[in-house]
Amino acid sequence: MATQTTKTAKAQRSSSFLQIAIVLQTLTIFLQAVSAGLLLTSSYGETLHSAGARVMYGASMLYVLAAVLAWKPGGGSPRPVWHASGFLVLASIQVVLGIAHVPSVHVPLGVLMFGLSVLALARAMRCPRSPISRAEP
Repeated sequence: MATQTTKTAKAQRSSSFLQIAIVLQTLTIFLQAVSAGLLLTSSYGETLHSAGARVMYGASMLYVLAAVLAWKPGGGSPRPVWHASGFLVLASIQVVLGIAHVPSVHVPLGVLMFGLSVLALARAMRCPRSPISRAEP
């Protein structure tokens, strides 16, 4: 009984970490859109957008870590790992397109990433990730 309680607590912590990682990723992608607007209108916009890209990429890596921790030790679904890995791939493509100055693909991909991140956030906030509590009769 104590083991189940410990496992449930670990699963809930992993789930909370996953939710925080998705919130952080969504926020950083939104801030990238804001800094992109500043890029067009101010002299310091390029600096902010460049720094924000690094933070957003780090947030995507944190999302992968949180998804793996929620899946393996927590006993959750591997689906968030695939979603997080997909985001990391999209973030990598986004960085390459930004460095290559290809706004015709960079901007729509950023919009897509923000939409997908909001969707992942809504899914994470809606679905409890405690497989231990669901397994109990």
